[in-house]
Amino acid sequence: MLKTSLAAAALVVGLNLPASAQVIFDMSVVTCKQYTDASRDQAELLGAWMSGYFSASKDINMVDFRYIERNVKKISGYCKSHRNETLMTAVEKNAR
Repeated sequence: MLKTSLAAAALVVGLNLPASAQVIFDMSVVTCKQYTDASRDQAELLGAWMSGYFSASKDINMVDFRYIERNVKKISGYCKSHRNETLMTAVEKNAR
């Protein structure tokens, strides 16, 4: 979990978000547009974060890679047509 948090924090540098020496990053401000415009590496980090976020919200402590792949595809498709919504909203509406 710490690795995911650190990776997400490192992601800020490349996402073109307003940030100045942030130690804590608010993932609730990441939009679907920023997610779909992210590089492959950044998208993979966000995918890992999405998986952890959703699993924690459902008190799931196991990793099922089939659902990670499914959720990333579903959320990516959703974000392409809802670019102004936040990534967290997309996860909440589409992840399982």
